[in-house]
Amino acid sequence: MLTVITATNSNVNAEFDLRFGRGAYFCVFNEENGDIKFVENEFKDAQGGAGTKAAEKMVELGVKKIISGDFGPKAKEMLEKFKIQMVIIQDGNSSVQQIIDKIKN
Repeated sequence: MLTVITATNSNVNAEFDLRFGRGAYFCVFNEENGDIKFVENEFKDAQGGAGTKAAEKMVELGVKKIISGDFGPKAKEMLEKFKIQMVIIQDGNSSVQQIIDKIKN
């Protein structure tokens, strides 16, 4: 299963990004084999609709779960439509690696 964790940078030591649509990077973590890749959020500076466009990207990537700090109403609606689980974490002090470690345990 593919899980996305929003990140401020493109490595596992980066801080968790509390923003979904405007988050800098998406860490794509494969829970089955442990593979990790980072995808830059090309919509983070969009004039409008960043959340919706980011949600479309999640569908394209085949993601089943997203861990972020917040989801806008339009992004939330689209993710629900495609049955993508949304997990909200309010702790902006965690690193991507710390969140991955929690998923593994």
